[in-house]
Amino acid sequence: MITIEHLHKTFGNHVVLEDINEHIALGEKVVIIGPSGSGKSTFLRCLNMLEIPTSGKIIFDGKIITDANVNKIRAQMGMVFQHFNLFPHLNVMQNLTLAPIKLGLMKKDEAQETAMQLLQRVGLENKSSAYPNQLSGGQKQRIAIVRALAMKPKVMLFDEPTSALDPEMVGEVLDVMKELAQNGMTMVLVTHEMRFARDVANRILFMDSGKILESGTPEQIFMNPQNLRTKSFLSKVLQ
Repeated sequence: MITIEHLHKTFGNHVVLEDINEHIALGEKVVIIGPSGSGKSTFLRCLNMLEIPTSGKIIFDGKIITDANVNKIRAQMGMVFQHFNLFPHLNVMQNLTLAPIKLGLMKKDEAQETAMQLLQRVGLENKSSAYPNQLSGGQKQRIAIVRALAMKPKVMLFDEPTSALDPEMVGEVLDVMKELAQNGMTMVLVTHEMRFARDVANRILFMDSGKILESGTPEQIFMNPQNLRTKSFLSKVLQ
């Protein structure tokens, strides 16, 4: 589904990503963990060209996306951020249908029907007329996930989707993500939720200093990490 070849990203003289080579298969759930500043979010944002790689190649669904129409690529890669990025002046239904209609993917009636089906799926069908400031943090993030799903993407990217939430709201968002995983969605996630990573991931990548230092199944990474930096990181976050 996604192949990354010799990906580099620099900001001025600061190297953020250094020679990353990775392959993400159709239906795979890949969770990226590591300390703050390790390049996790930048790596994720390069996958759908929110950050333009300094060099290297990203191949998505057989196409080199560094040379492709960026909007078409983003339509096929749903992205959910730490902060919900909902349009405050639009109600929930308008937030969900704006992009599919504007990009010509659906007529208004079809977009609204799809949005309502997705709202029912996450238990928020009664919020279609509400505005973002009338929603809790957990509800906003579930709406943000639905907004990405309304584009019918092939891949979902999650950049620490629960880090801005109050602790009691984390579970409701993780439940939606677990359901997506169980239904076969290809997913790439940056998260600090280690239990969730263990439950959902097919594979875990550990990043530090702009490099992928270790890759393996949750059992391999959490029970028997090989890299000393991975061991040090996990000894602190799994206490």
